[in-house]
Amino acid sequence: MWPPRKVRSVRTRELSAEVVVVGYGGAGVSAALAARESGAEVLALDRYLGGGATALSGGIVYAGGGTWVQRAAGVDDDVENMLAYLRAEVGDAVSAETLRRFCDQSPAMIDWLSGHGVPFQPSLCPYKTSYPTDDYYLYYSGSENSGGYRDLATPCQRGHRAHGPGVSGKALFGPLAASAARNGVRVRTGTRVTNLVVEDGRVTGVDAITLDSAPAAVRRRFAALAGISAKPGVYHQGLRRAMEALLTGIERKHGQPLRVRATSGVVLTTGGFIANGSMVARHAPTYPWAQGLPLGTAGDDGSGITMATEIGAATGKMDALSTWRFIAPPAVLFGAIAVNALGERMIDESRYGAALGAAIATSPGHRAWLLVDAELEAQARAQLGPQSVWFQRMQTERLLRFGRIAGASVDEVAARAGIDRSVLCATVDAHNAAIAEQRPDPFGKPDDLRRPIGAGPVALLDISFTARLTYPMPMLTLGGLLVDERTGAVRAESGGVIPGLFAAGRAAVGVCSNSYVSGLSLADCVFSGRRAGACAAQPG
Repeated sequence: MWPPRKVRSVRTRELSAEVVVVGYGGAGVSAALAARESGAEVLALDRYLGGGATALSGGIVYAGGGTWVQRAAGVDDDVENMLAYLRAEVGDAVSAETLRRFCDQSPAMIDWLSGHGVPFQPSLCPYKTSYPTDDYYLYYSGSENSGGYRDLATPCQRGHRAHGPGVSGKALFGPLAASAARNGVRVRTGTRVTNLVVEDGRVTGVDAITLDSAPAAVRRRFAALAGISAKPGVYHQGLRRAMEALLTGIERKHGQPLRVRATSGVVLTTGGFIANGSMVARHAPTYPWAQGLPLGTAGDDGSGITMATEIGAATGKMDALSTWRFIAPPAVLFGAIAVNALGERMIDESRYGAALGAAIATSPGHRAWLLVDAELEAQARAQLGPQSVWFQRMQTERLLRFGRIAGASVDEVAARAGIDRSVLCATVDAHNAAIAEQRPDPFGKPDDLRRPIGAGPVALLDISFTARLTYPMPMLTLGGLLVDERTGAVRAESGGVIPGLFAAGRAAVGVCSNSYVSGLSLADCVFSGRRAGACAAQPG
């Protein structure tokens, strides 16, 4: 017989702070800074290394109303103009009062970010794109100059990209984290919060497992594996799963229990739940989410949302997913027409990629094609170099080379693609006739972006909703905990709010929970994070 196994007794350590922030990405660091500015002692906990999805992002902050960056670039914008556009884009995701407050505070938000070291630059992108090259840092990051929206508000560039080479999310998070450290925010990484502590109906802290006392070599290995899990793991889910298995093993062997007391409030900024397939399937069972690319870290598993609902928190918009299909750069491809598997046109092709992704997700078989003629395709190839960063070039080369079906005419290419020839020909004829007769585009595409499709040769480029590493369909969840929109306090299913508990970012319903355009989520992380942090710091 084996000898009796010794059971190691581990005493739970305890820490305390006035405000405890759970999750340390864009919303978390904004909440921590705001709480410190309100005079509170702050401790932030992060399961991995900090940064979250913000550090992986393009570093775009959607802001307007006359920011210093816009003014320096010569962009004439005001709050009413910004509000007119966002009313149509945001819908009922938040109240009218909250949306106005978001717009009113937008210029000051950029001032606040700049004051904490986030670098912005007023270099205006001269063409419409999904993400600018390193030459430009202010651009149309939504559908401001697309059909319908031009009639509601004067198009203005509001995509404020943090200044830095490549995908510049780190240029946003890094300076904020450095400022937080200078201002006395304490941070514990490698610390996974497991549940909320509730006493007498109030959230008074959290329980966690921490690697804080693990040997230095173990912490270094954990950091290296966490970095791989975040990126390139975001592009290769199998690699991420392998890294997560190793990280879990480290936590089981070296993790120690920790209780953190929060004498004023706990702020959940743990992100969404796109990394939790079973949770996505439960809330969006008819959505073809399995074919998309989960955009975020492994920490975007809904843990914060789940912990809060376990103590009675209310949720909303949990079935809202945003899935992106970008066709530009090159910008000339906005002149193509997008058709479904039936040969019918789907959308104003100049809309932001999330709108096109939503249209494809609801199309028959989630299939879609971009119809181009030879002249347009040649122009696209000529624009590709000067308008693209490396990942965009890879995606567009994939689009132009693979899955491409060519033919001498529209009739021929339809037959080769298995599309009803009469329907596709009628679609093209109607499109061309509207241009020739100077009639408005039926989908609202602006006249300066329209162009007739030539008789041939033509090609269909496959933009379907399928999982492809070189032309991925990024997606993220938009719903989460319902909060009081004045304070960020988490609302209870039974009515009122849960005392001591706040939420922000993608762990909560916010400005972008109906519709996503680039920068709106990060802007909401800063907006809602500052709100929650400041209110959590208030006693009582």
